[in-house]
Amino acid sequence: MRTKSLKKNKINVVTLGCSKNVYDSEVLMGQLKASGKDVVHEEEGNIVVINTCGFINNAKEESVNTILEFMQKKEDGEVDKVFVTGCLSERYKPDLQKEIPNVDEYFGTTELPGLLKALGADYKHELIGERLTTTPKNYAYLKIAEGCDRPCSFCAIPLMRGKHKSTSIEDLVIEAEKLAANGVKELILIAQDLTYYGLDIYKKRNLAELLEALVKVDGIDWIRLHYAFPTGFPMDVLDVMNREPKVCNYLDIPLQHISDSILKSMRRGTTQEKTTKLLQEFRKVVPNMTIRTTLIVGYPGETEEDYQTLKQWVQDMRFERLGCFTYSHEENTHAYNLEDDVPEDVKQERANEIMEIQSQISWELNQAKIGQEFKVVIDRKEGNYFVGRTEYDSPDVDNEVLIDATETYLKTGEFAQVVITEAADFDLYASVVKA
Repeated sequence: MRTKSLKKNKINVVTLGCSKNVYDSEVLMGQLKASGKDVVHEEEGNIVVINTCGFINNAKEESVNTILEFMQKKEDGEVDKVFVTGCLSERYKPDLQKEIPNVDEYFGTTELPGLLKALGADYKHELIGERLTTTPKNYAYLKIAEGCDRPCSFCAIPLMRGKHKSTSIEDLVIEAEKLAANGVKELILIAQDLTYYGLDIYKKRNLAELLEALVKVDGIDWIRLHYAFPTGFPMDVLDVMNREPKVCNYLDIPLQHISDSILKSMRRGTTQEKTTKLLQEFRKVVPNMTIRTTLIVGYPGETEEDYQTLKQWVQDMRFERLGCFTYSHEENTHAYNLEDDVPEDVKQERANEIMEIQSQISWELNQAKIGQEFKVVIDRKEGNYFVGRTEYDSPDVDNEVLIDATETYLKTGEFAQVVITEAADFDLYASVVKA
């Protein structure tokens, strides 16, 4: 028989999905703390808030399984209340309420005040930039816009996040200053589409001006750009990247495919020729830029010829960083009207093959780094190694630099100058030149 927990009300926020969700959880936790609530991130607590992802099948499955896992804990008396928020809840609330009715309440992506009220807290408008960061102390995500106005056929994000809405430069600078005061040295700028930033509130693409403002924040050493869109990319951003040492020579620009027929069906608003020219311009203006991209294979109608075009292009472009995903057939998207006609095993085979090519490219590029010096930030200690990153690497997805902890003492969150001594596909080994 279920017994009521005697634990003091401690709210455990569980985060699933992307960096945008990490950010949203941190804002939620900041608000709860400001209301005097005892809040933790993915630790024991008798009240649970699950911030879900609803992007593709695997993510949805993980979110549903996590809800079911905590519902079992509620049934067993280990937790008292379970609330669900985030993208899955925004997209499938009626279905979830029907299938998992014992959840105390479901909230969408824009219902933070309601969620706070359910948790006995008040939403405080004045808390600009007040967050409880959950990332290592040296870096934090800075969400510069919400939502997306792009019409990509395969993407459900506009269904879950709504239209593009930029945050003002003034508010973002305040937030950056508060993060810097808490020891954050690296800002990772995120949005569904960085390149659209400012169009809604400033009537122009204003990412370059935002960067100019952020580089003036004391204590911030690195500013990294994630999730740019190839169509309408504001080229003045490259000038800032060249001129300002704080802006990392790094760009995450998901390109998704390169076959013209697939790009057209995906509604990407570009062609192979335009995309290739854009990347060539990037490399011309910022010669040592690291470009990270993501690709989708197995999109409806992707022929062997389309795939071979993509494969050859990956070999030719030699991206420094690349991830490849299999297409997920998402209801209520434009592509859902198309037949999901590429078999799952073919999708997986194609993704594996692309990643094998990328692994070889990454190995070759890393071999060329042996003997070179780099400034690295130390994220953590793992076993006998301090694990760091160069300005050309983003947390969790890119190369890491391993430094023997038995030979050198380094502080996490600090920078060190290292020389690369060995290199593998995705790991670099280094020794300290000066800490």
